Amino acid sequence: MNGLQSRRLRYGVAAIGLVFALLAMLRLVFVWAFSGVDLSDSVVVETIGIGLRFDLRLAVLIMLPLALLAWFPRWNLMTVPMLRWLARSYLLLALSIVGLVYIIDFGHYAYLGVRINATVLRYLEDAQISRQMVWETYPVIWITLSWFAAVLLWIYALIRLERSTLDGEPQPINKVVLASTTVVGVVAVLLALLGRVSNLNLENPIPLRWSDAYFSGNNQIAAVGINPVLFLYDTLKVGQSQFDETQVREHYPQVAHYLGVTKPDSAQLNFVRQQAVQPYKFEGERPPNVIFVMLESLGTSAVGAYGNPLNPTPNLDKLAKESWFFKHFYVPVTGTAKTVWASITGVPDVTRQETATRNPLITRQHTLLNDFEGYQKLYMIGGNAGWANINALIHQSIDGVKLYDESHWRSPRVDVWGVSDLDLFKESDELLRSVSKDQPFFAYLQTAGNHRPFTIPKNNDGFVVHHLSLEQVQAAGSRSVEQYNAVRLLDFNIGRLMDIAKSGGYYDNTIFVFFGDHNTRISQIPHMAPAFEQLGLESNNVPLLIHAPGRLQPKVIAEAVGLADLLPTIAGMAGIPFRNGAMGRDIQQPAPEGERVVPLVLQEGTFPVIGGVTKDFLLQMAHDGSAPTLHDLASPTPRDDVAKLHPEEFQRLESLTQGLHETARMMLYRNVR
Repeated sequence: MNGLQSRRLRYGVAAIGLVFALLAMLRLVFVWAFSGVDLSDSVVVETIGIGLRFDLRLAVLIMLPLALLAWFPRWNLMTVPMLRWLARSYLLLALSIVGLVYIIDFGHYAYLGVRINATVLRYLEDAQISRQMVWETYPVIWITLSWFAAVLLWIYALIRLERSTLDGEPQPINKVVLASTTVVGVVAVLLALLGRVSNLNLENPIPLRWSDAYFSGNNQIAAVGINPVLFLYDTLKVGQSQFDETQVREHYPQVAHYLGVTKPDSAQLNFVRQQAVQPYKFEGERPPNVIFVMLESLGTSAVGAYGNPLNPTPNLDKLAKESWFFKHFYVPVTGTAKTVWASITGVPDVTRQETATRNPLITRQHTLLNDFEGYQKLYMIGGNAGWANINALIHQSIDGVKLYDESHWRSPRVDVWGVSDLDLFKESDELLRSVSKDQPFFAYLQTAGNHRPFTIPKNNDGFVVHHLSLEQVQAAGSRSVEQYNAVRLLDFNIGRLMDIAKSGGYYDNTIFVFFGDHNTRISQIPHMAPAFEQLGLESNNVPLLIHAPGRLQPKVIAEAVGLADLLPTIAGMAGIPFRNGAMGRDIQQPAPEGERVVPLVLQEGTFPVIGGVTKDFLLQMAHDGSAPTLHDLASPTPRDDVAKLHPEEFQRLESLTQGLHETARMMLYRNVR
């Protein structure tokens, strides 16, 4: 017999359909009555389509417990009346909660123009006032009656469905048909939960996320693609611990001085400052192009220019001799998404749960990229930009940006991370060549090949794998031969990128910025100072090269420089005036604090270990300022606390380290635009 004769299958499909129909109707109510969008806009239609996929996911999630009750082999919804009443009670409760969330969401949006999120809990702090405001503003009785009526109507429909399907006469079904139908059903449920059927990377199936609704970069349009129940859950999951304002105020004078705030205001906690066009700006008929190249999982310990003895990076080593070469460059926190965040916003991602990109309340950030007026802005990644929700940060923060990910490339995916870095460079080159010669561009290239599974693609322009012994590579930091060759492949591709740029005609007028996003796991690094391994600095210490042919003379920068400093520094070179309320500074400006200090998170978690590093010392402490110790980076015994030997440096770094960390936590929220 046909598998569709299954009573439980028909009940499950139809029940999901009924709940989905309710959610879809509520979405239409929002679109027509609250959103204010232009329905003739194709982007709006596409966004609504994303929202309907979220609605289907919620419908499936609501019905999953009932599916389990229906599919139990002996005691199930068809054989035990008590389970029927349990299922009906569950549906009454679930649909009532969903309906209440939608009612609050509609009112929240009508009042504030924002979909419901975790910040709604703040109204509970003044519950009496909030309740009175709602009572005086909205027809509460009619809304409540409509809510009850809608829930009861759908419960009635679901009970009728239950009786017409589960109480029907059983039909004999062939076991093979039943098994195949079950497999198809499970796959359909998984796809509904995933929210994607096209551009699906089976090795890395990234589910539909709230950030996908923000692809247009327009918050009003994105609102029609949000499911309020799922969105509220996502924002509640992030947690509401933000920053310690008392600590920010206590350290405000030191941090404001560090940032060069010209009009300090401790009452308002003002960190905003302006930088005009500087005399060291590059001269030329047209502004320089800028290409950021993020080097996946590349720490200094893997690069020949920083001492690696195996010569794994001849192209980067050559560039180091032709560029500004930074010996002590640090990312504030390890993690690719956190590096993307800080490189764009200028604020270290010091969140203690997950990453800042996953918090929908703060992904619309100020960025100096928007001061690059007249520039075509492009972000290119070989994989899925929905990973860690970085597409939300990019679309919402960078005005007019064009984001290209694995769904845009013609080249085949080579592994979980999408197309190869080399193919990313080649197809990105086509996009850069298409930019008008009269318009400068700012391109961000995010590589991914130097990451497990360390794939060597077949189409690699003649790259040759080196078969060294495991002992050889482990003695120089790599944990495997595959990891060593992945670094070599990344370097090889950087060499090809330079050739491609020269052929493309934009090499001579471009500032290239090469930086690692974090180091990968290492074995041992005897070629580095002991402090990097023993104090954990090797994770944050990554290469940085700024290469501007004919513009910058080769130079070695020994001072400590941080990731947040990149955009202000490049803006200074490009002659871009900017307003800056974040942490980064133009390194061509003198450091107000004297010897430059870079804030770090050395150990993440609920109770992180934080640090402040210079070219000579590391101050580390617990997140609350307790147990501070000072360490000499040149010492053969770097774990020794040398605070008593350098009391002035210890005092300076102790105050700055805690102040910069807590201020960065605050800036995550204050830098929202």
